[in-house]
Amino acid sequence: MHPFTPTHTAATPTLKTPSFHLPLRPGSGSISSPTRLNVYRLDSYNLPSLNGSATAVTSRADWQSSCAILASNVISSEKKNKQYDQQQQEQLQQSRDQDEGNGAVGSSKLTKINGHGSSSSSSLDLIPVSEINGGNLPKPLTSDLSPAPMHGSSLRVAYQGVPGAYSEAAAGKAYPGCEAIPCDQFEVAFQAVELWIADRAVMPVENSLGGSIHRNYDLLLRHRLHIVGEVQLPVNHCLLALPGVRIEYLNRVISHPQALAQCEHTLTKLGLNVAREAVDDTAGAAEYVAANGLRDTAAIASARAAELYGMQILADGIQDDSSNVTRFIMLAREPIIPRTDRPFKTSIVFAHDKGTSVLFKVLSAFAFRNISLTKIESRPHRNRPIRLVDDANVGTAKHFEYMFYIDFEASMAETRAQNALAEVQEFTSFLRVLGSYPIDMSPWTCPSKGEQ
Repeated sequence: MHPFTPTHTAATPTLKTPSFHLPLRPGSGSISSPTRLNVYRLDSYNLPSLNGSATAVTSRADWQSSCAILASNVISSEKKNKQYDQQQQEQLQQSRDQDEGNGAVGSSKLTKINGHGSSSSSSLDLIPVSEINGGNLPKPLTSDLSPAPMHGSSLRVAYQGVPGAYSEAAAGKAYPGCEAIPCDQFEVAFQAVELWIADRAVMPVENSLGGSIHRNYDLLLRHRLHIVGEVQLPVNHCLLALPGVRIEYLNRVISHPQALAQCEHTLTKLGLNVAREAVDDTAGAAEYVAANGLRDTAAIASARAAELYGMQILADGIQDDSSNVTRFIMLAREPIIPRTDRPFKTSIVFAHDKGTSVLFKVLSAFAFRNISLTKIESRPHRNRPIRLVDDANVGTAKHFEYMFYIDFEASMAETRAQNALAEVQEFTSFLRVLGSYPIDMSPWTCPSKGEQ
């Protein structure tokens, strides 16, 4: 017996299995109920007949003939669709030839509108985009990867502090005309860029008098932002107080710890042997004095902060050294493409499982290729701050573990920089490029004591 020969007669009742619903194909038309796919036993096939009704097929010959009819219908339908497509293409080509012959290219009169023929007088009244809602259409967020530090007139730049802070001035120098976004903490500025609230962040990393800002070095490693530029800002500190207050009436001076340290000797020369208290930022100190009406307290901040908060300048240029410069870095979500047509700087961070003995080998990789280092900074390795070394003779030695940050003057587009990092990677267990970016070459002048 053939394996597909029905084992029951036509009178045998048909056993149905559960039905399944198939989704409608888009554009197939409107149907009141979903299409149902019914599955039956092999001994009784229900196939649609030519007039659309279902017919029972109880023999193999009937089943094969019905399949042949369905196949011929499918082939016929495909031929009709192909002929229809060819006719549409021929009509479209004729329409194009007619337009070119009549010189209608660029004309507002069209012979076809949405596939339907139109008279020669039919035209489309197109409205310029600039006239819709007055041209005030929403614009998508963009990621500007231009390496120029003076670029970005419409960027949103986050900085730590309040209006009047030196970081705000650095943001304005890095991106003239930008929208400066104040943040109460350094980490909030990092998060503002990561969450697309801001396009850039401007963070201080070192000062010529106070040294490195360690907090931001730690945040560079914690977050996945990229350094895309740097800007150096001369710092000019002022001693601010409420209008009418004299120096001899002061009992306290408040400001950022760095500002207090940078003005320590000058404050002593002014006779201010008073309490000195640290706050989060310089402009915030001025805002605090003004908001609380503290007539016995002075603040060290910028001249812009005095203007913003209505305070008077008791002394200008009170930093101990006139060459007081803070270096800021610009951070973005995406790195820029390194170039060789202008001076570039590259920042990296690395560590090694066997301690700091690898530092000499790393430095030699740059010295061998005549690459100058402009910065080297060490920070504790937070995941493993102490390494224990057991020696049966002398006992257990405890070594501190460090992460090393290095800035060197070379672009990642240069072969020598690529080879140097390839060699560094052989000596280290962790290596990350924080960014390759243009060096700030903008001119600046430090005010002399006579000018102050």
